[in-house]
Amino acid sequence: MAEARDGKPGGAQPAQPVVRWDESRGASSYANVCNVACTREEVTLLLGVQKGWDPERSELSVQLENRVVLSPWAAKRLAFLLGNVVRQYEGRFGELSLDTAPAQAPGTAAPPARRRSTA
Repeated sequence: MAEARDGKPGGAQPAQPVVRWDESRGASSYANVCNVACTREEVTLLLGVQKGWDPERSELSVQLENRVVLSPWAAKRLAFLLGNVVRQYEGRFGELSLDTAPAQAPGTAAPPARRRSTA
């Protein structure tokens, strides 16, 4: 009987476990602003809502809704999954531009599109 490098007969790979999501403590929230910070040990996602835009003010107020702390490995998996979802989205609905204001949730104002400096 042939053995694979993993020592299992015939090179059989273990079956992937089925993931069952327990939603009993889950919650949903909306975010139209995000930021990411990291240390060697963790990656932190900051998700919030910006409800208004005043071009006269030099400060933007964002209500922090969620802080998600991930291991670097989970962050890399998330980046891979998000990249796939964005590619699928753009394939269906067209390219997303970060230079234009996104559609806003009801009751929120979109910031004006930023102009790129040509200087």
